[in-house]
Amino acid sequence: MIIAVVVILVFIVIGLIVYNITIHKKIQKFKDMNQRITNLYVVQDFMNAIGETSSVDQKIKKINDILIERYEIKYSTIVVFNGAEYQVKASNVDKKHWDALKSLQNIDMFKDSIETATPKYVTVNNESERLPYQEMEFGRAKSAIFFPLYIDNVYIGYWIIESGTPHDFDNVDTTVLEVIKENIVSVLKTVVHQKTLESIVRKDLFTGLYSEEYLYGEGKKIIDQYTTSTICMFKIINIQEINKKYCRELGNKVITEISRYVEENLAKEYVFVRYMGPKFVIAFSGVEANSVADFLNEMKEKIESMRIYLTEEEIEEYNLDVNKNNKKSKNNEEIAIPRLNIVISSYYKGTGLEEVLQKLEQYLDTAPIGESDITNI
Repeated sequence: MIIAVVVILVFIVIGLIVYNITIHKKIQKFKDMNQRITNLYVVQDFMNAIGETSSVDQKIKKINDILIERYEIKYSTIVVFNGAEYQVKASNVDKKHWDALKSLQNIDMFKDSIETATPKYVTVNNESERLPYQEMEFGRAKSAIFFPLYIDNVYIGYWIIESGTPHDFDNVDTTVLEVIKENIVSVLKTVVHQKTLESIVRKDLFTGLYSEEYLYGEGKKIIDQYTTSTICMFKIINIQEINKKYCRELGNKVITEISRYVEENLAKEYVFVRYMGPKFVIAFSGVEANSVADFLNEMKEKIESMRIYLTEEEIEEYNLDVNKNNKKSKNNEEIAIPRLNIVISSYYKGTGLEEVLQKLEQYLDTAPIGESDITNI
């Protein structure tokens, strides 16, 4: 009888053990699934952040905020080397600590991490201790994980997460953190081209207008506030003739006078740049192509009725001989009359702006010599 009871109890215990193991596996499976779902949400949030009409620095700050919120990280800091110095691109740590945070590459324990491309976990054993890299702060962080960041095997900086609790990351799932790190790298890799464009944007010396690169950065942010816009490119088709017949200084004045007129008569919400040489671009943000016809007709008429010449002061300033070509007006002035060829096309948010511009430029460059019209393609 006792043996039977013992056998029954053994079976019950074995059954409970099997049941607990099954439940544990199901819980673990659920946790893994939940983690994968969270990771998918984070990736989606990252992609949304990349697509937002904001600067590269703002996008990096946004993804850092996403990490802090989604994974409940106490402190998260992304530091990037720009080729000259280390910069804190995003952090929820007080700025008074940023000098220390952007100098971690000089700490021996992190040098090894950078050289071997492996994460480094550091922690203290009690509240009275401080982490080795903390020179002046004691109470903020008690444990941290340092992740070196690489793009195509090139070291570009690091990501460090910190906690105010000792040994807080002892049991953390490092595979999840590696996935997050790779997502950070992907974002940095995606926005690096935008950063390049933002850094090379310049203003044209003659007109004071932004150059072509502005369209792909700040200009695109303005344009992409609307679903549909109209892109206009116009070319001063007789600028070479003016330069050759008269002088380059008069040609330059033609360009500046036309730029001034358009800029003064264009609404502030529209983008106007000197695209290249005698070609200019107007982006009519949020406006359909048929709605810009009147403005372009008037603009073309006004510009082509201009009579542009160099004043006596300008002739003296440039030290020019106005008699060299013997082509003077009745007022003893060489007069240039500009002529334009204009082409427009629709642009839809989310499509390639550069492709639209290339199409417009190709049309103007291959148009018949002397064509002076307004064409919608």
